[in-house]
Amino acid sequence: MSGNAYQEDRGNKDRSITKDGGGTLRPGRYSGEAQAGAEGEPFLIGDAMTGGYGGGANILHDCTIAVEKGQIAVIVGPNGAGKSTAMKAVFGMLDLRGGDVRLGGESIATLTPQARVAKGMGFVPQTSNVFTSLTVEENLEMGAFIRRDDIRQTMAQVYDLFPVLAEKRRQKAGELSGGQRQQVAVGRALMTEPQVLMLDEPTAGVSPIVMDELFDRIIEVSRTGISILMVEQNARQALEIADKGYVLVQGANRYTDTGAALLADPEVRASFLGG
Repeated sequence: MSGNAYQEDRGNKDRSITKDGGGTLRPGRYSGEAQAGAEGEPFLIGDAMTGGYGGGANILHDCTIAVEKGQIAVIVGPNGAGKSTAMKAVFGMLDLRGGDVRLGGESIATLTPQARVAKGMGFVPQTSNVFTSLTVEENLEMGAFIRRDDIRQTMAQVYDLFPVLAEKRRQKAGELSGGQRQQVAVGRALMTEPQVLMLDEPTAGVSPIVMDELFDRIIEVSRTGISILMVEQNARQALEIADKGYVLVQGANRYTDTGAALLADPEVRASFLGG
């Protein structure tokens, strides 16, 4: 055993944390009503979320997603279902007009994304999620910008989790393959020592072999007690590793159950998993 705990976004000229379309991240506004957490509710919950971007129409409609400590929750659904929007709402990038977001029983709905990172949330966007002009190691160092302690042990854990990054630590991230960039992005988020890791389409554009490897690493991270909330286009494979699954349609919950139960549901299989 290596002793690796994983195995037993500041000055961003590369726009690695952006809204779709390339605009800079803008915190969403909250006009809902914060609620005290109910006894026994999940560690992280986006509760009955309704909202959209700016002055536009609502994209989410009374949508609820949640994840327990050390578990994997997966959001799936057809294109345009509001999957990534729900993730961004939980992270504070959406104008939330109803509902609440709570972490450990505390409402965080009024906090900026940066403040949510300080509370223990890590977010990995689908695209433009690395500093391409910086080396792998510099990317990881940037991930630890909120920390004031020694980051070397965490960096060693990331390198144990993703050995290829250790080999390429001096190489610029922009020179890496798509799968390797995704590893850098996840590793950078882990450098904040998050309680919750949020992943938006982590396997988009990678080969099946790389997808399987990324899913294996995600499982390893969850086993350390970190909660994983993930939007994923490869629905069948994602539900296979999910403790909880959410199927969204037009910004609302259509099905909610364990990953295994959703895979076994004939209606879910026929409508969303290709039979």
